[in-house]
Amino acid sequence: MQFEQLFLIIGYLIYGLLAAVAMWGAFCAILVWRRVSATRFRNEEEQDAFLDELDEQLAQGKIDKAIEVCVDDRRAMPQLALYAIENREQGAERIERQLAERFQLDVLADIEHRLSWVSTVIKSAPMVGLLGTVIGMMGAFANLSSGTKVDTGKMAEDIMFALITTALGLSIAVPLLLTKEGINSRIRKMEDLVAAGLSRLLESLRLR
Repeated sequence: MQFEQLFLIIGYLIYGLLAAVAMWGAFCAILVWRRVSATRFRNEEEQDAFLDELDEQLAQGKIDKAIEVCVDDRRAMPQLALYAIENREQGAERIERQLAERFQLDVLADIEHRLSWVSTVIKSAPMVGLLGTVIGMMGAFANLSSGTKVDTGKMAEDIMFALITTALGLSIAVPLLLTKEGINSRIRKMEDLVAAGLSRLLESLRLR
């Protein structure tokens, strides 16, 4: 009886842990997705429109106007452009290095930190499910080794618990894995857009 109560308590704890892991993983994935969306231009045309406006102000020598174009836009490219314009006297090569560092530290590092929690959940959810599997099988074998008449109903419950926790662990990990790959794809696209945008911006600054 004591063993049955212990397995019951552990079972509830595992269900609770799986629920907590699932909610934390979903929360982190949503945060990262929103962070990437708030940081990047949706497409190359949108970024080109921003750079066209910036080039127009720079061509006319209206540095203050060019800064105004960037200052209220919190996306990565405008903020990097703002830094480049404000430090344009330092030379193109030095600015290029500094922009790469700022993009890595201020943008990518934050996103990668948040994304690492999603990776942790992807790895830990199946392990928690496996723990439930082990606990369920332990309960089933404890029933078999009790030395009394085997309670087939209780044994079926233990095996069902083992299978359910395994399924729950995988059900948490698989969608998050697909979401993570989608986020990585958006990050790579953002890196390509920012690299192209910075090349164009630096070329414009060299011509001024």
